[in-house]
Amino acid sequence: MSFPDITPSLKATMPDLRGRLLANQSLAELTWFRVGGPAQVLFTPADEDDLAYFLAHLASDIPVYVVGVGSNLIVRDGGIAGVVIRLAPRAFGEASASGDIVTAGAAALDKRVAEVAASANIGGLEFYFGIPGTIGGALRMNAGANGGETKDVLIEARGVGRDGTKHVFSNADMKFVYRNSGVDPSIIFTSARFRGEVKDADAIRARMAEVQSHRETAQPIREKTGGSTFKNPPGHSAWKLVDAAGCRGLRVGGAQVSEMHCNFLINTGDATAHDIETLGETVRARVKANSGIELHWEIKRIGVSMITVIPGLAKREPGIHRAAETVERWILRCAIAHRSSRLRRAPE
Repeated sequence: MSFPDITPSLKATMPDLRGRLLANQSLAELTWFRVGGPAQVLFTPADEDDLAYFLAHLASDIPVYVVGVGSNLIVRDGGIAGVVIRLAPRAFGEASASGDIVTAGAAALDKRVAEVAASANIGGLEFYFGIPGTIGGALRMNAGANGGETKDVLIEARGVGRDGTKHVFSNADMKFVYRNSGVDPSIIFTSARFRGEVKDADAIRARMAEVQSHRETAQPIREKTGGSTFKNPPGHSAWKLVDAAGCRGLRVGGAQVSEMHCNFLINTGDATAHDIETLGETVRARVKANSGIELHWEIKRIGVSMITVIPGLAKREPGIHRAAETVERWILRCAIAHRSSRLRRAPE
């Protein structure tokens, strides 16, 4: 699967762009599941100003998505039409500490932020040591573990809107709830400031060791996985509901519910994104039938499945055919625009 190459037209409308644009770039290598199709365009901005410039000059009807280290993400097999933005660690991955304040870029690993805080004897951020993502994702989903959440320590976050406008959000502005924030989904977070508390260094390190030990003994961290699959329903543990529904070890194609922790799905080696998502939906259906409780995905799923982008195929996948049709119309518009551009450039 490949999309029309629109990078020449993007570059033509953005002469001062300093970041990198890549056409039809594979995204499987950027996700922990190691599955998924390509991005029509993958953009890596040089810095926050470059990101703002790009968004300000990007046509408003072009879809935009953001990926981090792909630890909580399924990219569907048909890929992603439009632009995928990835904030690189070189420009957005710095983390520093002063007093009881920790400042971090959106591409900084959560674990790295915990380490920077610990090195400055700042406690309260130890929970980040057990979260396999970046600060950008933590801000978007109010990431938490081992009794701590992002909302507990955030002072403010910076981000860029779809129109290129820069914003600063206080903790209250973020409107945090369990595993989500209320900020406009089109905002791309670029950095954040956190406040911890000065503590004994040995106590901080001991707590981080506990967090790491829990991950290693209770979670399949050495597998191709995506972290916790489903949110915990109020008053329940998702993994217990999955286990009670008889789904531990359940397989679909190359995807399997982890035997170690059944709120984790794993790619056993040859899974497709379709396998993984189908397995997740099968688990949700069985849990609903067994307990009456509906599980909600914690893992983000983006793009379209391969079946929805094959012209003439009547079969559509439940729940995403409308999105697929929208993407197909977008691809068609891109192809027409690309052809028109080539015709305009052709010599007379």
